[in-house]
Amino acid sequence: MAYTVGQVARLAGVTIRTLHHYDGIGLLSPSGRTAAGYRRYDDADLERLQLIRHYRELGFPLEEIAVILDDPASDPAAHLRRQHELLTVRIKRLQEMVAAIEFAMEASKLDIRLTPQERFEVFGDFDPEAHAEEAEQRWGGTEAYRESNRRASRYTKEDWQQIKAETEDWGRRIVALLASGVPADSPAAMELAEEHRQQISRWFYECSYEIHTGLADMYLADERFLRHYEAMAPGLGAYLHEAIHANAITRA
Repeated sequence: MAYTVGQVARLAGVTIRTLHHYDGIGLLSPSGRTAAGYRRYDDADLERLQLIRHYRELGFPLEEIAVILDDPASDPAAHLRRQHELLTVRIKRLQEMVAAIEFAMEASKLDIRLTPQERFEVFGDFDPEAHAEEAEQRWGGTEAYRESNRRASRYTKEDWQQIKAETEDWGRRIVALLASGVPADSPAAMELAEEHRQQISRWFYECSYEIHTGLADMYLADERFLRHYEAMAPGLGAYLHEAIHANAITRA
């Protein structure tokens, strides 16, 4: 079968701009073009894109992925075995990794000392303690969880309003960036991913790059987080996930 660039973008959960970028650097060039010059991808192209996405998920830079996939000695079965081994190691690391809770996104038990009226002014209908028991079971023993509670207990209404304003401003900017077609691994997208990490560190707990990528994985794995980002803009969950991983690779 032959697929348009738009169809491939939807199937793979990437932007059209990203596919154009992959074509431009020779990482994934379509097998054919129409008489009018439009890209046409076949099943083999989709298989290669799947491998690219898997290696990107594992933290490989694009240049290294190209070398791996273009090695004449490699074969699909070898790629799958290698990715299985890397994923097994990563799963173990994620299981042991400290996860924490992010304001207005994580289901947390926060010691928020506000009056009922102040809570409504800051959070509206959102209840930051709606899933307190689940959050405590998952992360209650971590230092990040304890630190987040310690800080939250000291914040005034004005502090929470500032956090909310920063979060909403960041959200508007990343949605606009996604809409503009800028790739998730571009400098602009990685800068917003870094800002996201620093906001967590500034307000709640020290968010290392390892923790940040763990949060990004959860944004896709947990339907509640994915729904939140998809409500902001279709495709934003995958876009933010890729941007956070690209930023961690570049900066860490």
